[in-house]
Amino acid sequence: MLNDPRGGSFRFDAGAVCLDFAHTGGEGRYAVFETLHDPADLGAWLAEPPLTAILTVPVTSRELAEAKVLRQAIWETAHAQADRRPLPTEAVAAINRAAAAPPLTPELAEGGADMEWAPPVRASQALSTLAREMIELLSGPLAERIRECASDNCPLVFVDSSRPGARRWCSMERCGNRHKLRALRARQATDP
Repeated sequence: MLNDPRGGSFRFDAGAVCLDFAHTGGEGRYAVFETLHDPADLGAWLAEPPLTAILTVPVTSRELAEAKVLRQAIWETAHAQADRRPLPTEAVAAINRAAAAPPLTPELAEGGADMEWAPPVRASQALSTLAREMIELLSGPLAERIRECASDNCPLVFVDSSRPGARRWCSMERCGNRHKLRALRARQATDP
């Protein structure tokens, strides 16, 4: 769920956890969307599904700062890929730095039916896992399916995993419906 600072929320599935992470706030004009205000906010976000990395070591202020650098790097590379521009060198370096840390280690839970993360579970490991997912996304078969919402005022990026590769909107309930409503009104205005 994404929340609009002007009110309301809508369901948004970016198609990759790393892209979901990129939408937790930002710099400049995107600062109004910031959700990671303090280390505990980062810990809470990482504990949510689908990552479900319940930290066993508290998040530090340094890790929060590193998370925001990684988030910005994911944002910049995703937009560059969606626009089919060269990936920004500094953003690529930031993703690579985060990926160099040890990632989360999966293990079978008691009884063997579920997966959990092997302790200790640290924020730096979760950030490494997100960075590695972004590397796989940018270098894999879905790289050409990274898209920006087709709305003229929506910067959200997503992986188009639809079979025909025709997804245009961040969310049908938000930008898709707005587009359809504008098109309907335009047709009605020109019909006698």
